[in-house]
Amino acid sequence: MSANFWTSSHYKHLLDQEDVDMVNPLDKERGVTLEDFKLIKMHMTNYILRLAQQVKVRQRVVATAVTYMRRVYTRKSMAEYDPRLVAPTCLYLASKAEESTVQARLLVFYIKKLYADDKYRYEIKDILEMEMKILEALDYYLVVFHPYRSLSQFLQDASLNDLSMTQLTWGVINDTYKMDLILVHPPHLIALACIYIASVFREKDTTAWFEELRVDMNVVKNISMEILDFYESNRMFTEDRINTALQKLTLRP
Repeated sequence: MSANFWTSSHYKHLLDQEDVDMVNPLDKERGVTLEDFKLIKMHMTNYILRLAQQVKVRQRVVATAVTYMRRVYTRKSMAEYDPRLVAPTCLYLASKAEESTVQARLLVFYIKKLYADDKYRYEIKDILEMEMKILEALDYYLVVFHPYRSLSQFLQDASLNDLSMTQLTWGVINDTYKMDLILVHPPHLIALACIYIASVFREKDTTAWFEELRVDMNVVKNISMEILDFYESNRMFTEDRINTALQKLTLRP
C-alpha cells in the first residue's frame, strides 16, 4: 500500500472534470444525458451505502467502493456494465482491498432483502465475474486515499476538533462521494473545502489558519462551491427521474 499520495496511482490517475463528465458513446446512443449519468452514479452511491449498512462495514470501505464505481464509468459504459451489478461488486472488492472482507453470498442475501425489483437480483457468480471485469477496468490499481485521513489532523491543527465540527465536517465529506470530487481533486483539498464550509456554517473564523497553510484558496473555495451547488440541486433528484434514467440503459440504440 502506497504511503504517499503524491507518488501513488491515485494521484497519477486524477482526471479533469471534462473527462469525468464524458458520457460513454454506447450510453449516449440509448439517450443517456450527462444529468442521467450523474443521477445514476448518485443512486448507486446510495445503493452501496444501504448495502454497507446491512453488512456493517466501515465508512472507509464505502468510500473506496464508491470511488471504484465512479472510476469504472470513466472507462466503461453503463449499458455494458450494469450499475446494479457494478455497485455491489465494487463494495465486495473494496471490502477486500480495505481488509474488511464481506462474503459475496451475504451481499446477495441483502440485495434480495433490499430490492424486490428483479433488475437488482444478481447471484454470487455474477458478482465474481464482474469483479474480474472491474479489476481490469481499474488496471488493478486499488489504492485510494480519502479526505478522512487528513481531516482529523487539520481539525486538531486549527483547534476545531470539538465534537460539533468533527461531526459536521465528517458528514460533508461523506456527501462528497455523491459527486465525482475524489476523481478530480487531491483528498486533502476536499478535506479543507469541507472544513471551510463547516467553519462558515458554525461561524468559526479560520482566515488566519488557512493563510498559514499556504494552499490555493481559489481551489478550496471552488470545491466548496461545487459541494454547496450539489446540496442545492440534490433536492430535485426524485426517484422517478432516477428510474427513468436507469430505464434508458435497457433501450436498444
